[in-house]
Amino acid sequence: MSPRRNRPNGAGSSGSSGRSADDDRSGRYGGWQSTESWQGEEWNVRHVAGASAEGKTYRCPGCDQMIPSGVPHVVAWPEYAGVDDRRHWHKACWNAKDRRTTRVQRSRNAPKF
Repeated sequence: MSPRRNRPNGAGSSGSSGRSADDDRSGRYGGWQSTESWQGEEWNVRHVAGASAEGKTYRCPGCDQMIPSGVPHVVAWPEYAGVDDRRHWHKACWNAKDRRTTRVQRSRNAPKF
């Protein structure tokens, strides 16, 4: 059995104490992260394993349906955006994003323009 480490991996090596999204490309969220181009912007795309989404539900912007707890999905956000701009998508909805139109919710008497 190896001894326990009581200090962070980067202690004293680079002087940086904060973590970036690049530091945990595959470990922390159970998936991998990549960059994709969509609508003229670069988007960070992280594939989330179902086990790391346990106990949380999200609404997919592609189909406006709930992503149940424990279901693998995709988290995407514009490259230069903050944490509040992350959106959780079904994998199929993210892959079909270019073939979908926006689903505008209107009341019965709302104008159609």
